[in-house]
Amino acid sequence: MSADHYAWTWRPRQVPADPQAAVAWGDAARRLHARLLLLADAQAARLHATASGDVLVVAGTAADLPWVDGVAYAAVHPDAPGLWLPTSWEPTAPVDVLGQTLSARFKRSPLLLWREPQAVVPLDRLLPVTVEHLQRIATQWGASHATA
Repeated sequence: MSADHYAWTWRPRQVPADPQAAVAWGDAARRLHARLLLLADAQAARLHATASGDVLVVAGTAADLPWVDGVAYAAVHPDAPGLWLPTSWEPTAPVDVLGQTLSARFKRSPLLLWREPQAVVPLDRLLPVTVEHLQRIATQWGASHATA
């Protein structure tokens, strides 16, 4: 049975996963972006980031992940190495099957499956956090929000 035909919902994780990424949407994403610009070079060098639409994902060890109001956290699921999920939520569907189905559908891996807002975010373009990379993200956001 594929995950496509399996009706599933989200349920709270019995034990939250250790954070491996900070995930922020909308205004929180912009606050997280601004926070990244203030990090010491040594900490920034241990982080990787990607942005897509209204979301910013920053990956690294829990101790290095920056916090701003509105940030949530994600982690790789041990049963599906190519699937990142919220640290406090998990799907009711078998995670390994769901991960395989999403990877086949999106032809990319790893993927972040997010609960709220519902989204699948490719993470195959996580790049080291540098001033140049952060500027590219800001430019991308500026272009996508120029008519907003």
